[in-house]
Amino acid sequence: MAEQVVGTGSFGIVFQAKCLETGETVAIKKVLRDHRYKNRELQLMRSMDHPNAVSLKHCFFSTTSRDELFLNLVMEYVPKTLYRVLKHHSNANQRMPLIYVKLYMYQLFRGLAYVHTVPGVCHMDVKPQNVLVDPLTHQVKICDFGSAKVLVR
Repeated sequence: MAEQVVGTGSFGIVFQAKCLETGETVAIKKVLRDHRYKNRELQLMRSMDHPNAVSLKHCFFSTTSRDELFLNLVMEYVPKTLYRVLKHHSNANQRMPLIYVKLYMYQLFRGLAYVHTVPGVCHMDVKPQNVLVDPLTHQVKICDFGSAKVLVR
């Protein structure tokens, strides 16, 4: 059950939702399925399993009254983005504590190293808006693999 919009982008919209079966809070990314383009995001996310990459829980298709087909990616919900964390510090005229800068960068690089080697993917859109941060645990997760490309060896 979708509750609120938590993000938008050029390829889709992300909702915060609650799973009716488990009560768990999840994120659902709704992307228009365009047959002219192969959406690799689902395929890539299915192949990934790392603490610093957002995990895919489920996927399903939905349609609108205009017969538009949407791919819905159900992912773990992480409440903040690095962009929002940085903006919070900037608005308060504060610097982010160095320990958090180091912790977040370490996890970001660890996640990118995994993505580049195990599934062999280049993210192509790493930016603060695509880095999720759990404010309680300070765990960082890379998200939004919609622009990612598979590396050829």
